[in-house]
Amino acid sequence: MKEQLNKGKGVIFDLDGTLLDSMGVWDDLDAESLAKRGIEIPDDFGSTVASMQFRDIAVYTIKRFGLTDTPEELMREWNEMAAKAYATTVRLKAHAAEYLQYLFESGATLAVATTLPPELRNPALEHAGITDYFNVICSVDDAGGKGKEHPDVYLHAAERLGVAPEHCTVFEDLLVGITTAKSIGMHPWAMFDASSEQQWQDISVLAEGAIRDFSDAPRELR
Repeated sequence: MKEQLNKGKGVIFDLDGTLLDSMGVWDDLDAESLAKRGIEIPDDFGSTVASMQFRDIAVYTIKRFGLTDTPEELMREWNEMAAKAYATTVRLKAHAAEYLQYLFESGATLAVATTLPPELRNPALEHAGITDYFNVICSVDDAGGKGKEHPDVYLHAAERLGVAPEHCTVFEDLLVGITTAKSIGMHPWAMFDASSEQQWQDISVLAEGAIRDFSDAPRELR
């Protein structure tokens, strides 16, 4: 029966670029923020900061472009700019809502493990209408502040779900997340996002599955 097919299994989702078609928000935000300071955004900026923590991006941006802002000032500016987009315009990846409903009905327990702070992730989940599918919503800040090059946030999500890592499937769009999830015995699946297109071949080889649409996501979890 579908109701029991995935009982005892956990599924951990990244948000930006995985469940949410949101990376373009950050590209626009970065370009607008730097343009206000008379700086044209370089082509490599997005890929360089993609896997960084929020504060680390601010520190990097200030150092790279010689800005006079503090990291806190820059983060506050970005948060204010992003908050409206996450609450009103960011959309889900194709068939994400249907897949979440399927997993929920098939007995899986679901978690969000993101780098987004609560003031962005919560409005985005509510706007998309998917909050109630998740048993756990956490970020790297809930797991010691270490980025996704470390396993802490995935292990934290699994522990809160009450599911062993080997029974957790992880959906990510970045190579660093796929690599980390696999290193701790989880089952990583890759969602394509244009922001990581240059790494897609490596991502596809490393992940247990690689998709561009959640209609192709696995129905029976490992």
